[in-house]
Amino acid sequence: MPGIQEEEAIGKAYDARLMRRLLRYAAPYRKHLVVCVILLFVITLTDLAQPYLTKIAIDDHINALGAPMLAFSPGQEPFPGVAIRGMVFVREKWLPKSFPRHDGEGDPTSGCPARIEFADGRYFLVMGDPSSESEAATRDELTPEEVRAFKARDAAGVLKLALALLGAMILGFVLNYAQVYILQYTGQKIIFNMRVEIFRHLQELSLSFFDKNPVGRLVTRVTNDTEALNEMYTSVLVNLFKDLFLLVGIIVVMLRMNLELALVSLSTVPIIIGVTVLFRAKAREAYRLVRTRLARINATLAENISGMRIIQIFGRERKKYEEFDSINRDYLAANMRELQVYAIFRPAMDLVSSLALALLVWYGGGRVLAGRLEFGVLYAFINYVQQFFRPIEDLTDKYNIMQSAMAASERIFMLLDTDAREPDPAKPASLGRPRGSIEFQNVWFAYNGEDWVLKDVSFKVEPGETCAFVGATGAGKTSIISLIGRMYEISRGRILIDGVDIRDIPRRELRRYIGVVQQDVFLFTGDIESNIRLNNTEISESDVQEAARHVNADAFIRRLPGGYRAEVKERGVTLSAGQRQLLAFARALAFDPAILVLDEATANIDTETEALIQDALARLVRGRTTLVVAHRLSTIQNADKIVVIHKGRVREIGTHQELLAKRGIYYQLYLLQYKEELSRAAAVGIGGRQQGDS
Repeated sequence: MPGIQEEEAIGKAYDARLMRRLLRYAAPYRKHLVVCVILLFVITLTDLAQPYLTKIAIDDHINALGAPMLAFSPGQEPFPGVAIRGMVFVREKWLPKSFPRHDGEGDPTSGCPARIEFADGRYFLVMGDPSSESEAATRDELTPEEVRAFKARDAAGVLKLALALLGAMILGFVLNYAQVYILQYTGQKIIFNMRVEIFRHLQELSLSFFDKNPVGRLVTRVTNDTEALNEMYTSVLVNLFKDLFLLVGIIVVMLRMNLELALVSLSTVPIIIGVTVLFRAKAREAYRLVRTRLARINATLAENISGMRIIQIFGRERKKYEEFDSINRDYLAANMRELQVYAIFRPAMDLVSSLALALLVWYGGGRVLAGRLEFGVLYAFINYVQQFFRPIEDLTDKYNIMQSAMAASERIFMLLDTDAREPDPAKPASLGRPRGSIEFQNVWFAYNGEDWVLKDVSFKVEPGETCAFVGATGAGKTSIISLIGRMYEISRGRILIDGVDIRDIPRRELRRYIGVVQQDVFLFTGDIESNIRLNNTEISESDVQEAARHVNADAFIRRLPGGYRAEVKERGVTLSAGQRQLLAFARALAFDPAILVLDEATANIDTETEALIQDALARLVRGRTTLVVAHRLSTIQNADKIVVIHKGRVREIGTHQELLAKRGIYYQLYLLQYKEELSRAAAVGIGGRQQGDS
């Protein structure tokens, strides 16, 4: 189908139309996602709190011994402080900004300025404001006990902040665990539902769709592409909120802490924007090239592995190796180009981050040395700048994930939008169990356009009759039996079962009464019993065994390890062709069809197994309308009716003897096969005599 291709055009890294459709899949889990966003908001607050708590510990306690204080008479202090020498000392930064500062008029409620100085290895208490002319400052040495009193209060404050910091970390850990679990759970549920929808859609598509689309691509849609979307849901979509919260939160906190330092820290943002825009353009171009080259390498691998028998038979290994090597080198070059883009972006962001830190240390460090900025503020800014660049540095990974997700969603929605289904009738006719009358009335059919495979085909099969179809390869025999079960829709004409147009019968009801045995038997991974009844609970274990006995499969099944529970591997590789065919007969019989279709069912069967099948066929077809596509005419000589198809048209209809008497196409086919069998018999005889002579 158009559009279901590996080498599709790579769209945008973000496509609003696709995103709206993707968000619809998340709609049933909106509560989970809202909870995740709320948790991320709280987690962001804990991340922002950690540098700020450290800043308070540094400025208010660790480096605060020499901070300005106010001395109050006992009982006059507005805030708990350190009591020594008959006074209570309270640091000014502990007081609210609205508290009246000392005005030099001797108001006892405003406190007397004081501070601690360190000189010559000793601590001194300075009372009064040295810069004030209205009062004289005093300077007395503090005893070790008095120094410990001040430090004890700071130590208690550091302990409280350390516990608060630990609490923030633990809270962040717990919330992050909950958020990751809920988000991963939600992502898995979304992708589970999407896979189910894709698989259900695939089941409803007509066989013509599968004729035009390689199985590998469809498997990729259900597995790899949905996994790319899962990564987007869990790693990008919700986490974008965290990045947004973090960036906005950091900017707000820095602006509130110190406007000048915030502007210095954010001065590199224009550089970040420029580098990011350039990266997006280069990354998209590199990604497109990688996807195109990857599609080529996948197609080449699939083709060469599938055709390995022909390659080895004709000795083309070297040539095919050279072709693959050339394509592989192109793919390597594309990957290296993409690697260069990503390898430049992250170091570029590291360089910009280092530049921002250098500016911060230069400007902030100078202000700290000048006494115009507290060291804790500079420390907090350094932490915030590092946090600020973290989501920007992760942009490379997120951008790659978004590109993959958008490309994957484009392919998935192309598949889901493919309308290759033939709808059931609006007013379905009830068929019930049919008697088995089948009639083709002027049927035309083409797989593509007007490249007709069947042309004006008409015939009728009465209930209980066995009708065989013969003709050269490509005549249209298999197409006829495919149309009966509505595997494909006819282009013109009508097909009737018991006088009812099959287009008026729901597919499920129609196919319920049609049993098909093909030349290439497909067995599923499981056991013998599940492959006979195809997990249909209406078919009991005794029904399975009875069907196997009727087609002479019971004997070989019981010889298998485990009997009917014997393991069947993929496509039944551990069973012989004859055994697989017998299981196919048992499967058809277990479903008790009214119409039985045998599509060259004995073409690849050894003589002994064919004898077993022929013995069972007489019982199998009794009371059923049977349609047989046969390559060997010897297997259909007893058919009630033989339809000869030649170049898509019905040329002859009759019994074996009637058609031979006409000396037409059937007669020529019969003579041709008879001569081939004589030639093979003669060749076998000559080989046997030569072996005997030797």
